[in-house]
Order: sequence, then structure tokens, then C-alpha cells
Amino acid sequence: NRDVNILVLDTEVYSNTGGQSSKATPRAAVAKFAANGKNLPKKDLGMIAMAYGYVYVARVAMGYNDAQTLKAFLEADAYEGPSLIIAYSHCIAHGIDMRKGLDQQKLAVQSGVWPVFRYNPMLAEEGKNPLQLDSRDPSVKVEDYAYNETRYRMLLQSDEARAEALMKQAREDAIRRWKLYQQMAAIQYNGHGEEPAANKSE
Repeated sequence: NRDVNILVLDTEVYSNTGGQSSKATPRAAVAKFAANGKNLPKKDLGMIAMAYGYVYVARVAMGYNDAQTLKAFLEADAYEGPSLIIAYSHCIAHGIDMRKGLDQQKLAVQSGVWPVFRYNPMLAEEGKNPLQLDSRDPSVKVEDYAYNETRYRMLLQSDEARAEALMKQAREDAIRRWKLYQQMAAIQYNGHGEEPAANKSE
């Protein structure tokens, strides 16, 4: 494995070419090529990278927890192998006052839209769960985060019924994703590939 560190500044659109929709764009958001709101959920790049098993992966949001962000960078740098940090990056294409970007990052995490975590394969070698979930249970409604941004709010103004339907699905996406991460973080590891005691033949 090559010791390479990758930082993804996730704006959830193609920001450098004008704000087009991509697989990173969340459901219900309006962007170029998704004028009626994107009707599919956001691709979970972190989950894809964790599936390899040997990649250090972290999702961070400076506005939510700068200490967790720093910890992820230090761990990624120390890890001898590929590492990937996915950082929430507010963007002018979101339609927000950029001075409030860090506040919006915090709401993204608190709503469950952007759970932050660290996945360190070295912990698995020690018999520990490599996934450490660093955000708490969602405490803010997805709408309270989303409707601060023009990319969500403009659909509410042009097609309220569709906006509400997509937002309902976006809430379900966030809940489903949060529960999945919780379940993964709760898995008990028993060491170096040993079979669980209950399954061992007597």
C-alpha cells in the first residue's frame, strides 16, 4: 500500500465549473442539471473507502469540532498507508452568507446530514473497532439545516409539494445513514480474525 494522504473538500457540487449537480449532491438540493431538486441520495464516499479495509478514512467539519478535525489530520499523517479525509466545505453555490459557513457546518452535523467519524485500520489489528463515531445523535431537524440555504429553499418556493416530498426522503436518508454508522461503530471486534466463541466448535 502506498503512503499517500488525500483531502477532499466536499462542496457537494462541481464548484470549479459553475455548480453542477454530481453524485456528491444531496437529495432535494437544486443545482445545475438538477433544477427540480436532485431525486437521488448523496454518494457516501467515506463508506466506499472504508470497504477496502486498509484505508484510513475520516469525515470532518471544522465548524462542528475543530479538535476532531485536527485529530483526523494527525492520525492520517501518522498512518502508514493510504488515507482519505472528507471535509465539509461550505460554498457560495449553497446560497448562504459565507460568514456563517461554520455555523452551517455545525447544523449539518447536528442534523445527521454529515456524521463525523474516524476509521483507523490500525485499531482492527489491536482487536478494536476501527470506526469511531465522533458526532452525537441528531438533535436538529434536517429542514432547520437545509432551509438556511438557497439550494434547498428555492425549490420550496417554486414547487412546494415536490420540495416537501424530497425533503421527507432527505430526512429518511439522514436517519438511515446515522443508524448504519451507529451499528458499525457498535460492532465488537475480538482480535486477529478469531472466530467468535459462540461459533467455535466444541
